[in-house]
Amino acid sequence: MRALTVIFIFLPFLLGFIAYLLPRTDRFLATTASLLSIVCGGIILVTRQEFSLVLMGNFGVSLTVDNLSGYFILTNGLVTLAVVIYAWLKSKSPYFYTQLTILHGSVNSVFCCADFITLYVSLEVIAIATSLLISYPRTNRSIWIGLRYLLVSNTVMLFYLVGVVLVFQAQGSFAFTALDNASPEATSLILLGLLTKGGIFLSGMWLPLTHAESESPVSATLSGIVVKTGIFPIIRCAQMVEELTPIVEIFSTATATLGVVLGIFCTDIKRIFAFSTISQLGYILAGNATAGFYALAHGLAKAGLFLTSSTLPSRQVGSISGIPFSSWLVLVVCSLSIMGVPGLVGFSAKDLVLTSLPPWQSLWLNICSIGTSIILSPVLLLPLQGKKLEMENSPGIFLSAILVMGSFLYLNSYRWDKISQTLILVGLGAGIYYLILRRLKWNYFSPLEKLDNLLSLVTIVAILIFSLIAYELP
Repeated sequence: MRALTVIFIFLPFLLGFIAYLLPRTDRFLATTASLLSIVCGGIILVTRQEFSLVLMGNFGVSLTVDNLSGYFILTNGLVTLAVVIYAWLKSKSPYFYTQLTILHGSVNSVFCCADFITLYVSLEVIAIATSLLISYPRTNRSIWIGLRYLLVSNTVMLFYLVGVVLVFQAQGSFAFTALDNASPEATSLILLGLLTKGGIFLSGMWLPLTHAESESPVSATLSGIVVKTGIFPIIRCAQMVEELTPIVEIFSTATATLGVVLGIFCTDIKRIFAFSTISQLGYILAGNATAGFYALAHGLAKAGLFLTSSTLPSRQVGSISGIPFSSWLVLVVCSLSIMGVPGLVGFSAKDLVLTSLPPWQSLWLNICSIGTSIILSPVLLLPLQGKKLEMENSPGIFLSAILVMGSFLYLNSYRWDKISQTLILVGLGAGIYYLILRRLKWNYFSPLEKLDNLLSLVTIVAILIFSLIAYELP
């Protein structure tokens, strides 16, 4: 098992370098890496494998693989496969597939690691690979967005690293379990880095502009899997350190609220999807034990939405006079899944998360579901072009939609009270948009997203975390 796990983690890196040296193999090697993750993630979930490995003692590298890891690894494999299939016909260079494959391997490392140093190295590689993918078009705009992402990411990871050193100084170990009984300062600094990387609450305001301005396959990768590398370690640590649970509840609820409140004022379709991602990250963070299934449902739906956005004639909702039926179908299916409509994977995922929460949090996130319906309703109302199905949109787009529809057989969530409640909330949100908000014209860009303000927001969140942890961990 030790050898297989090490091979699984390091093979994507090897495939990425080979793809650059042998350009004709780039697409096939990227496909191989994603299929390997799909198979491994599926095996972990089916066999309910749970094991831990310690490769280098207290100085790194500790690995833990369980059901939670399985869902996130499966999500990584499926989203990457959809992106590779989409990019197959888009004449991407070997450089693109090399970065994508290395990013894929680094993401898998995060989902398997159980120590702070391996996590730090993996997150840094992810930041570099992601910024290179963002700046792939080599335009001034894309290079600026990539550098902006790298600046924010590296800044908060410095705080994270200081927190890790404090943990080791006090506990003599880099393992996640050492966070228990760690000082409030150490816990706060580590959480600050992970919350910012995960696009959570105010410190995640780097996310909308980054996701909206990147190329569609990169946006799908960012929203589908990359941001979840910041959330996964928080969930893992919260399972080990009980005192973190109230803090996670507060930040997850605040994030779900922030995303839908700011998303209501958007007319740019990619920014709508980006703010929807912020809101849905709140649900994933709240889910704890059920977070893996919700992350899978969200990753598939969001990959379909961002990949399909490249086929639209305009990013402004009001400027779109007609779209092909194939694009409309994928957009509607994926949007309805995120809303939690019965028959799609999002319904079961949302039900599992909401039923696992305290009553106050479940009630508030149900209210946020109305906001989710409001911000995604413009997608449902996009006019049809009336032409026949256009498969040249790429099979990668349809892969996400088919998987979103193909998970409706999870029947434990299908009770009349839950179905009727969900349909009422979705209908209420759609009605508010159609009767009121649709008539309003605005093009919102939050000053919070300016680079000058991003680091200020990180400081505000740092103060908030310190205050909460000082209260919870006196």
